[in-house]
Amino acid sequence: MSFTDRLSRLSRLASKYFVVWVVVAAGAAMVNPAPFVPVLDYVTPLLGLIMLGMGLTLQPADFERLVAQPVAVGIGAVTQWLVMPLAAYALYLVLDLPDAIGLGLVLVGAAPGGTASNVMTYLGRGDVALSVAITTLTTLAAPIVMPAWTLFIVGESVDVTFMQMFTSIVQIVIIPVVLGFAIRYVLDRKAPTAAEVGVDVFPVISVVAIVAIVAGVVGANVENIRTAGALVLLAVVAHNAIGLGAGFGVGRAAGMSEDRVRTCAFEVGLQNSGLAVALATSLFSPAAALIPALFSVWHNVTGPALASYFTWREGTTPDAGEPTSAD
Repeated sequence: MSFTDRLSRLSRLASKYFVVWVVVAAGAAMVNPAPFVPVLDYVTPLLGLIMLGMGLTLQPADFERLVAQPVAVGIGAVTQWLVMPLAAYALYLVLDLPDAIGLGLVLVGAAPGGTASNVMTYLGRGDVALSVAITTLTTLAAPIVMPAWTLFIVGESVDVTFMQMFTSIVQIVIIPVVLGFAIRYVLDRKAPTAAEVGVDVFPVISVVAIVAIVAGVVGANVENIRTAGALVLLAVVAHNAIGLGAGFGVGRAAGMSEDRVRTCAFEVGLQNSGLAVALATSLFSPAAALIPALFSVWHNVTGPALASYFTWREGTTPDAGEPTSAD
């Protein structure tokens, strides 16, 4: 077995059992939080590393799809931009969540799509090209969309400006993604083997980083989990379900093909919760990072479950060995 094959196998193994690693780390943080809390000091660079990995998966064809499929991409992106922030706000009010925890829910709602949506679209026999295009668009628009929604909904209760959030998102997301894209562009032409290795290595790095971040957030919120655990879990489960259901419903109502309906469901329901964690810890408080961290775990349960349901309904199973990611 070649070195590249070993890396691919390790990448699949790390991502396949991602939820297991997260649950074990979160449980350890609940029992003994002290070793995990310092991770919060490194959330921003860790997420930057994850976004660099996302950039490495992008190629020029991914941007061409934004122009080639404008209607479908627009439907998916607009549905996410409207449904998830408004659902977050409604749950915040209905469940009467503490302000800091509710802020975290709003951050998740305003976040762009995560790379998990691309993976689940593949596993669920959706339109992967469309999925990547929607994720790319919502990610590039995040510096505008996230501050706008967050400050519109909870602006009176936070002491953060639009420009502060805009700058943070550009630093955490846009710069690493563009850098990763540029590196991949050069490597594809100068050293294709190195490009292949990079695509295999970064999913493992992403899994380790997300597991560490979740454990750190759980460790810093042990008391919040004990006092508001049921409501927090309900908010996460309901928010994710609303997103998946709304994406599927809008896709159907828009007359999309079955594979694109599935794609729309995953794109709306699976958010870049890691970005919400990074913003919460760097600009707000550890409590605001609790729901984003738990969302990262939960959508990696519902995503595979829904993908499995779609493939079971077709009576087919996707091939093993395709790229996987955690967030």
